[in-house]
Amino acid sequence: MPSQTAERQTRGPDRGRAAVPRRDRNDPAQYDDLADEWWPTHGRFAALRWLAAARATLLPSPPAPGAPLLDVACGAGLLRPHLTGRLAGWRHVGVDLSASAVAQARAHGVTAVRGDALRLPFRDASVSCVVAGEILEHLDDLDTACAELARVLTPGGTLVLDTLADTLLCRVVLVRIAERLPGGPPPRIHDPKLFVGPGRLAELLARHGVHLTLLRGLRPSLLDYPRWLAGRLDQVRMLPTRSTSCVYQARGEKTRGRTTGDGETGGGETGQERVGAVPEDRRAGADEGVARAGGSR
Repeated sequence: MPSQTAERQTRGPDRGRAAVPRRDRNDPAQYDDLADEWWPTHGRFAALRWLAAARATLLPSPPAPGAPLLDVACGAGLLRPHLTGRLAGWRHVGVDLSASAVAQARAHGVTAVRGDALRLPFRDASVSCVVAGEILEHLDDLDTACAELARVLTPGGTLVLDTLADTLLCRVVLVRIAERLPGGPPPRIHDPKLFVGPGRLAELLARHGVHLTLLRGLRPSLLDYPRWLAGRLDQVRMLPTRSTSCVYQARGEKTRGRTTGDGETGGGETGQERVGAVPEDRRAGADEGVARAGGSR
């Protein structure tokens, strides 16, 4: 694992930054353009580090040592340093579109593979915890994404996510303003047309058998941010708030019975295959890999 010293190579925001190509909004190639920005404490992905720490607070303890935790859009593995203490028993499995991010995640101890969040290369009901951090607002088919998250989750399993709200306030604060601030998202990394309303997300997840048990907003600490700007802190705390009008996080549980298209439940094992089920040809070769990697191809 790379040393923390190497990860602290950028001590002040926006210092010594190389120019990157201008791409369309939400172009995933931006993550390869910015491949060196994942781990520096004051890099362009600094806020993703802050969100990873907040995300970890919602994770359950593993049901057994070595149980796989699937990190969808794992990036460079920013969640990995937080899987300590009561979370240390999880086997961190990740999937991401970016080859450079997957390589870094592997270097940090994540069992990572390349893959698409809309076509997850994992078996049905194969993991007891799924994490989807800062990914849903990048997808143009939210229903399919929710179906895939539910499909790979075991009945009774936990889903933890965070995303950006489909509100005017979020579009102004997180796009027009924050893209120009140190610690904010890199310019053009988001397409606000894809932002996700909490109500719509809860409805889609329930349709596929995952019911949200917690929903709350997040905001950066106003005490930490100036100290981070001055290079006196490596991290800014993301604090819970009642408002879900900008960044918000949620935790949900997959129902243990059969789920129909309208979210009603019933008994029977066949229902586990129906929740978010996908054709076999989309998972070709995935089943064998799950046995080897605790969920990965």
